[in-house]
Amino acid sequence: MATTTGTPPRELVSDEFWHLLVPLIPPPPPAVHGRTGRPRRDDRAVLEGIVFVLTTGIGGAKLPPELGHGSGWTCWRRLREWQEAGVWDELHAAVLDRLGQQGLLDWSRASADSVSVRAKGGGELTGPNPTDRGKLGTKYHLLVAADGLPLNVVLSGANRHDSMFLAALLDGQRAVKGIGRGRPRRRPGKLHADKGYDNRRCRAYLRRRGITARIARIGVDSSQRLRRHRWVVERTIGWLLSCKRLALRYDRSAVTITALARLAVTLICARRLAPAD
Repeated sequence: MATTTGTPPRELVSDEFWHLLVPLIPPPPPAVHGRTGRPRRDDRAVLEGIVFVLTTGIGGAKLPPELGHGSGWTCWRRLREWQEAGVWDELHAAVLDRLGQQGLLDWSRASADSVSVRAKGGGELTGPNPTDRGKLGTKYHLLVAADGLPLNVVLSGANRHDSMFLAALLDGQRAVKGIGRGRPRRRPGKLHADKGYDNRRCRAYLRRRGITARIARIGVDSSQRLRRHRWVVERTIGWLLSCKRLALRYDRSAVTITALARLAVTLICARRLAPAD
């Protein structure tokens, strides 16, 4: 686990991960004629600074300068610039494509679930958490493949019902190349979910998409039967919350927290990539 001293592990930003990101980075803004200032910080160094803050939970202002990643302000400004340019979504799609091409993504079935975290300073995409005495929180909605790799993440206030975001998870899922023959695959064959998704709206939506519903029925299915597939998404939630900057939310901006969540699920997927030849 990374600490706030020393150099962060290079494995968090592998060469394979970096090479997938490079073509997605927008060109830097043109220099203003006649102005001088500090040279622009190297993109890879800034990326490592962002990942360091994301995984350790350290405040951006406390990012140790001796690590060579620039200031926390530089890292956060670049994080937001790339989010607004769509870089993080494109990077996640590129990693999933590479996994599909390597035969490392099992999309025979998928699972959906969510987890709420407390938002210490409030901000956008928050709401009173009914399971935390009404304190403000944010909910991460996850769609994961059969092997637990996260396919999509959507954020909402902690007071929003899980079933309201099933369509957003699946409709927002990008087509993945390299899975089987034919066109890139956009949906799983089956979807597993807990009783929070047991309503007509979710089941009708899945039928329209041609996805077999494996949703626990309220008052019918036991928790033991549900756990046969639920443990996969629960493990992925554990991976997500191991990124300490997400486990307790301090960032008030929707742009920032959405970018961090997308980067976190992309890093989880990238760990499974086979090394480049």
